[in-house]
Amino acid sequence: MNRIAPALVANFVITFAPLALLPGLCRAAPAAEVTGGAAGSQASAATASPPGRGDALELAPPRLEDGLATSTAVTAGLDVALLGSLAARVADNTFQRMTSVVVAVDGKLVYEGYWNGADRDHQHNVRSATKTIAGMLIGLAIDRGAIRDVDARVLDFFPERRKTLRNPDPRKDAVTLEDLLTMSSLLECNDDNEYSSGNEERMYVTEDWLGFFFDLPIKGFPSWETKPEDSPYHRSFSYCTAGVLALGAVVERATGKPVPEFAREALFAPLGIEHVTWSKSPLGLTMTGGGTLLRSRDLLKLGMLSLAGGRWNGRQVVPERWVETSTAAHVQANDTDTYGYLWWRRDFVSRGRPFPAYYMAGNGGNKVVVVPSAKLVAVITSTLYNTRGMHQQSDKLLTDYVLGALPGMPPAPAAAPPAPP
Repeated sequence: MNRIAPALVANFVITFAPLALLPGLCRAAPAAEVTGGAAGSQASAATASPPGRGDALELAPPRLEDGLATSTAVTAGLDVALLGSLAARVADNTFQRMTSVVVAVDGKLVYEGYWNGADRDHQHNVRSATKTIAGMLIGLAIDRGAIRDVDARVLDFFPERRKTLRNPDPRKDAVTLEDLLTMSSLLECNDDNEYSSGNEERMYVTEDWLGFFFDLPIKGFPSWETKPEDSPYHRSFSYCTAGVLALGAVVERATGKPVPEFAREALFAPLGIEHVTWSKSPLGLTMTGGGTLLRSRDLLKLGMLSLAGGRWNGRQVVPERWVETSTAAHVQANDTDTYGYLWWRRDFVSRGRPFPAYYMAGNGGNKVVVVPSAKLVAVITSTLYNTRGMHQQSDKLLTDYVLGALPGMPPAPAAAPPAPP
């Protein structure tokens, strides 16, 4: 499929990515390794040049006309020797296929590094980190009165679908927006299970993606699986990209506007985010489950917006109550993470010290991490798609080089001596 020509709307550039980017773009569960799959053939977006070396600009980002306040790593009290060594660790492939690391502390950008062909203007395919944006848009639609609340039933927005629905069931009719926001609906949809009826790879080869979602059967709970009523938060987590696609369709149906237009008006324009590339389904539905391309500085703004309770430069962009609710725990996702409204939640540990955080995550190890206790937001972009250890690599960079550089951190443990011959 050829790229659709950009549409210029009030100086905001909206483009649509080719569908070839889509397969496998959404498998991002941090605790689940991803290998193979249809997305394995996707080319890296940033391998045109070798990694760059560290320089003073990384530790003292320039202030541009993009609404971001800047400072220096030194002023923020960070360990500049540690942060300054990060570029060398990318160059020697300690951290493979990293394209950017951008860090803000106390509301100011203090570190900005780009490698492997990327630069400040590069739009990164952050895969399933898109899902968190979809959650923000639901909150904004509720704030504007287009949607009643998260208890609204999904099928009520599409009554015409009931006539042709496969696997009809009263429990399907009862699925709410909150069920999809928390990845805990009763529809049989699990991207981490290749045999699941709702696995995203099965959706990508069909034409009607929304119909694919609504036609899914109700999942069963054999004796060896924990039922929702016996689970923490009384929900059973199942990572489902098709459900987040449906949330985007709800936004379009409720607001009467295409997702890119509503997102521009309600979210991106107030933040000064001007370049966003969305993907489309075969029938033209905006793909809110993954594959959106954004610049690192703009990703940073989304994390900073949430850290500030939905405020940006004195303006309340997202309701504070929505930020609080969406970043709170609503379901146990895995052994290390809980899950909010399309936000992951975890305690990252650096040098023995836990840092409670919530974060956006996408295939390849892409992350936007918010650490309230440190007033820190970190963006990590990578093209290590569908590779074992991709999320662990980004986590190690975060804990060892970003959180480890915070003031007051204990010294790094000494390296173990080499084993005797």
